[in-house]
Amino acid sequence: MLTLHTLSLALLAAATFGTLALCVQLVCVLRHAWDDAPPLPSLPEPRRSGISILKPLCGVDDDLEANLECFATLGDPVYEVILGVKDTRDPAYPVALAAVARWPDVMRLEMQHGEPGLNPKVNQLITLAAAARYDVLLISDSNTRVGPGYLEEISRAFEDPSVGCVSHPVSGVGEASLGSLMDNLYLCTTAAAGQIAAKRIAGQDLVVGKSMALRREVVEGLDGFYAVRNVLAEDFVIGQWVTRRMGLRAVVAHAPVYNVSQKKSVQTFFQRYVRWSIIHHTCIPTPLYLAQSTLNPLPWALLGAALSPSAWTLGLAGAVAGVKVLHDVLVFRAMRPGLKTPWMTLPAVLLKDALLFVAWAHGLGVRSVNWRGRSLRVRAGSRLVAPAAPVHVLPRPEVHVETPRAEQLLAG
Repeated sequence: MLTLHTLSLALLAAATFGTLALCVQLVCVLRHAWDDAPPLPSLPEPRRSGISILKPLCGVDDDLEANLECFATLGDPVYEVILGVKDTRDPAYPVALAAVARWPDVMRLEMQHGEPGLNPKVNQLITLAAAARYDVLLISDSNTRVGPGYLEEISRAFEDPSVGCVSHPVSGVGEASLGSLMDNLYLCTTAAAGQIAAKRIAGQDLVVGKSMALRREVVEGLDGFYAVRNVLAEDFVIGQWVTRRMGLRAVVAHAPVYNVSQKKSVQTFFQRYVRWSIIHHTCIPTPLYLAQSTLNPLPWALLGAALSPSAWTLGLAGAVAGVKVLHDVLVFRAMRPGLKTPWMTLPAVLLKDALLFVAWAHGLGVRSVNWRGRSLRVRAGSRLVAPAAPVHVLPRPEVHVETPRAEQLLAG
């Protein structure tokens, strides 16, 4: 019979395992930060083929103008930036027009043609890919910035003909609100740390769509972006298809991309990761989804201590909290060299983990998301299904029957 004490021990054991895993992850991130990027071999002339940067826009992200400016002066190899907007009503439209006017030799604007699927980002990518001039298609989110050598590293990776996809670790910068601080913490300490640890420990390259480069022939071999028009986690699915269907490698570059989040509210942070948890659970088996929760060990440790409170269970929960905060602070600093760590980081770690645990629990059973004003069902593999249109029942017409004069009198 399962007793509260036994359940408490199980939860504390899971939290301890997760804490040890975080320690290993921390070592991987620190080694990644200390290591130099792999040396790049010299290239014969002529120069490599160019890169088409596909940048779908939707609304005005934090500091969007500066984000676009970062991509206007990247240097070699030759490249173009194609900005995508759904229609002229989008607030990003005038920003895109201004960017094209300022950097006409680099940037172009393409308006979306049609609406073939339920994923609005992919709808734009279909249009942008058709307009691209070069053989490498680089999907780049509008809220990102990059460092020197970004395109160079991508181009060098594709010198290996076995490479079909190149992605990057994601760091978060720019926080001026608590919600954005938690957002950037998550990107550094969970998303990027997970990518780096998976690569260093298991040799597995996890694809993240913040920055994802593909050979054009690979995209065409997968029937284009049209094939994922009704998929929410299109980056995850494309990464799987590149390796499993085409037998090519999907690699993670050394340099990070920087997601700019400045003024997000706590509610916006929570809503985003509620949606992300649902997406994530539809992409992986439930046992793995359950196991991954141990990488957020503090809620499990607190539950274990609450079920069987004692000096040692409370002490263990405190130790887990200390290690988790230390892990997040050190990874946060390592992924953002040269940037200060705000004093609010410590309490933000604890609040972030509590909200992420609630979002994770929500993702256990819920299979619908609200995305950009639409309610959508999410099925296995993060496939999107629009809810059935409501059936409108017409009101039954009134039937007027002539009532005999005698019955009218009796009724009256």
